[in-house]
Amino acid sequence: MFGRFKRKDDEGSDLAEALGETDDSNDHDAEVSDELDEASDYEDDLDEWERLDASRDWREDGPFDISEVDLDADEVERLDFGCVVLTPFEGMQMQLQVDQRTKKVQAALAMAGPSAIEIALFAAPAQTSMVAEIRDEMIAATQKAGGKVTLAAGPFGTEVRRVIPMTDPKGNRVFHVSRTWFAEGPRWLLRGVVMGEAGQASGIEGVSELLYEFFSNSVVRRDQQPRVPGDLIPMTLPSSMAAPVPGSQRDDHPGA
Repeated sequence: MFGRFKRKDDEGSDLAEALGETDDSNDHDAEVSDELDEASDYEDDLDEWERLDASRDWREDGPFDISEVDLDADEVERLDFGCVVLTPFEGMQMQLQVDQRTKKVQAALAMAGPSAIEIALFAAPAQTSMVAEIRDEMIAATQKAGGKVTLAAGPFGTEVRRVIPMTDPKGNRVFHVSRTWFAEGPRWLLRGVVMGEAGQASGIEGVSELLYEFFSNSVVRRDQQPRVPGDLIPMTLPSSMAAPVPGSQRDDHPGA
């Protein structure tokens, strides 16, 4: 795990606490009261899962923004995909999802035995969260496909658990079971779709532990290019990896 730098807004909070020990004016008290009322009204508008997502900093132990870590502080070997830096684990196998039209890497699939996690990065708003909207889209899409979706408290806030009926190449009816994690940072949203045995499990112990650590250790290096929230941010193939074989193309949307 990486150590986490103290955020600038945390430093500002410490300063505010120090200033709070001085005598405040009545006008200031009134302003604070108004702000608390507005915050209360905002919380009333949130549903149970939005309140869970807003209840704490779910990225305290990662995934990290590049501004929050020093990658040169250790000698850990990592895979640099440009917009995302990933830390491989022992025995890991990896496949890359490539857009056959643009030849750009859309997602990285890390496999640990019978379990796997697919990681993809998307642009996000600077000031607001888009997770609730994506969650609603996932629920609607799953129900339209005849599947089942449930929400649960996960390691990164609200976890989306889905069971979607599919047909295999032999025409047999099968079910795709997954858990989806979201982590939001400065103008980015990292999605992790957990599949296989870990996709059917609960929590982060056992078969899920390696994939949880892998997702947590991700470091996002979002570029400064203006992007529409929800747009996929393509990855760059690391020089240490051979050219990927184009895989099955997924919908390049965080709610896919």
